[in-house]
Amino acid sequence: MGKDEINAFMGAGTAYKGKLEFKGTVRVDGEFEGEIDSEGTLIVGQDAVVKGTISVGQLVLSGALEGDVKAQTRVTLYKQSNISGTINTPSLMVEEGAVIRGEINMNGNVDTGQKPEKEKEKGD
Repeated sequence: MGKDEINAFMGAGTAYKGKLEFKGTVRVDGEFEGEIDSEGTLIVGQDAVVKGTISVGQLVLSGALEGDVKAQTRVTLYKQSNISGTINTPSLMVEEGAVIRGEINMNGNVDTGQKPEKEKEKGD
């Protein structure tokens, strides 16, 4: 399977509630409510609506997202995207026209459960 291939696709008109775990890349064009957990890439299409807690390697958003996002490498918000919640990522790309309501944290370290080096020195 190629690097840019989509492993799973939730098309327009689909609705899903629950927990999604995946490897690789998943594209959502329908409605999703719940938890998404992956080291891969989540693509949220222009007409998609996602609500919940998102923890992924990379997020590419063109639709609507409500909830908390942790992205290990990058978040990309295209002009038609609309996000409400908290974004934690070391890299953020925002296209003109994107709507963000909430908090953005770009400290270079997305919380992986490990202490930063400075805290390790103080506590050890």
